[in-house]
Amino acid sequence: MCGIVGYIGTKEAAPILVRGLKRLEYRGYDSAGLAVLGKEGISWQKKQGKVKNLEDALSAHPLHGALGIAHTRWATHGVPSDQNAHPHRSQHGEVYVVHNGIIENYAELKKELTQRGHTWESETDTEVLAHLIGDIVAHGTNSLQESVRLALTQVRGAYAIVVMSAKDPSTLVAARKGSPLAIGMGTGEFFIASDASAILEYTNQVLYLNDEEVAQVSLDGSGVTIVSLSKEVKNPYIETLSMSLEDAEKGSFPHFMLKEIFEQPKSLTDCMRGRLNMQDETIMLGGVRNHEKQLREVKKITLVACGTASYAALAGARYFEEFCRVPAQVVIASEYRYQNPIIGENEIVISVSQSGETADTLAAIRLAKERGALALGITNAVGSSIARETDAGVYLHAGPEISVASTKAFTAQVLALLMLALRISELKGTFNGERKKELFAQMRNIPNLIEEQLKKAGDIEVLAKKFIDTTDVFYIGRGYGVAAAFEGSIKLKELSYVHAEAYPAGEMKHGPISLLDETFPVVAIATRSAHVEKVVSNIEEARARKAKVIMLATEGDASRSDIADHTIPVPDVDEALTPIITAVPLQLFAYYSATLRGRDVDHPRNLAKSVTVE
Repeated sequence: MCGIVGYIGTKEAAPILVRGLKRLEYRGYDSAGLAVLGKEGISWQKKQGKVKNLEDALSAHPLHGALGIAHTRWATHGVPSDQNAHPHRSQHGEVYVVHNGIIENYAELKKELTQRGHTWESETDTEVLAHLIGDIVAHGTNSLQESVRLALTQVRGAYAIVVMSAKDPSTLVAARKGSPLAIGMGTGEFFIASDASAILEYTNQVLYLNDEEVAQVSLDGSGVTIVSLSKEVKNPYIETLSMSLEDAEKGSFPHFMLKEIFEQPKSLTDCMRGRLNMQDETIMLGGVRNHEKQLREVKKITLVACGTASYAALAGARYFEEFCRVPAQVVIASEYRYQNPIIGENEIVISVSQSGETADTLAAIRLAKERGALALGITNAVGSSIARETDAGVYLHAGPEISVASTKAFTAQVLALLMLALRISELKGTFNGERKKELFAQMRNIPNLIEEQLKKAGDIEVLAKKFIDTTDVFYIGRGYGVAAAFEGSIKLKELSYVHAEAYPAGEMKHGPISLLDETFPVVAIATRSAHVEKVVSNIEEARARKAKVIMLATEGDASRSDIADHTIPVPDVDEALTPIITAVPLQLFAYYSATLRGRDVDHPRNLAKSVTVE
């Protein structure tokens, strides 16, 4: 959610930290700050707003030193302001902390520290943590790593933190629980970040901290040492990142989102690579191979996810029921563990998360495992928490997704769930024949179909201009079109700030239709399917209330073109591929609707790429 960068080495820290923060701006932020340890001690600068505000302040008043920490904040405790921006410091300014997450018992800790004479500069929970660590440092002879460990044993909540101390000019300490944190290895230098993309230009050698681990990086020759909160020494595992710096940059595109929309032919190809066996029409998923007996015997499937991932899961649930003949349901991850779920015999719980760090989804999958379910993960992030904590899973291989609004990850999630459903159907023997053969051929061809759709992006921009004054939109669909409708709706609302709602089309007459008039357009997913005539009837109902209709219809389906005010043609594919093939025009419509309104599409207000707190 928030962004963290740390550096220790021989170079000037501030420029490295600021470049790292810029790479993390996509995560969502309302302020930014940094602290640097130089010859005269620790100095800092914090500014509300974009990283550019911080950069301008540093241009006027540079900070010098080869050790530092930096942060972009997404507010949880305290309004966005210079004072509430990170870093935060201890009572006497010896210890500085940056923090992602929420300290749940900060109020009781703050009360205790206040009674001991501590005073406060901000409204944040993080400042309490800084004071707690500083108090231990000031009243003991422990190392900074040990002081941080002792402090965290008193803390409830989620955190990724980096700590620096004026008393220890050759050390940074990092710790995590529930929020991601990576340490990059350089030559005579170390980098710390909440996302490896922030440090990719300096190193591709990275270790990821696990929950309740406290790491010390030092230039005194000891390198990296890691202990658990219970003082167990851990051996760091260093991995080589596969993504390149080019992957994390916009290239010739004006926004990351547009770049990632146009990357979908490649991301879908990569998602299928080595998995789609066209010779014998079978699916090969190495990530779940060791659990195929459980997949064959599965009696119920529950998918847990949030936001866009939950709409991919809607499609997934239909796949499991249609192709595997297994009851399947989607439960919003933030609700799952609070409903005291019943885990049945031979139940599989699948978590869907682009980042693999979504706090609610991670909590849901932990509960499912505790209660005996086989836990599978569908994620894009190799080495993420969900990837490590699930029993098995499927990586998307979609490449880095930087824009807050998920595009290529959504289509890859749908495709990965389809391949998983097809593999289970093979194990169960529930889906064969001509339709399967044709579906395989269409899956292989879908990157080419999307490539052709992208050539018509200009037509979608022209359409978006016609609705520049729209303030409310309904999205409707049936069958697999329901998942597409929900995904189109969330893209429009999160990017353009236009009120958009999605409904299964049959629900229109059960209340929502009362809102329709000539100012309230409807986007209808009316591609060729067993349900298309029903959707057409719903379109007619909307037009009878004078609503303007934008219809996504199968190419060549001219018989229906006169029932809508505007028609977006999409390729003729099996209806199971509807959420993928309709995603591109819906993403482009949301993108152009937002840019034409002057919105910051890569950094929508109040949103973050990875939600690592409840």
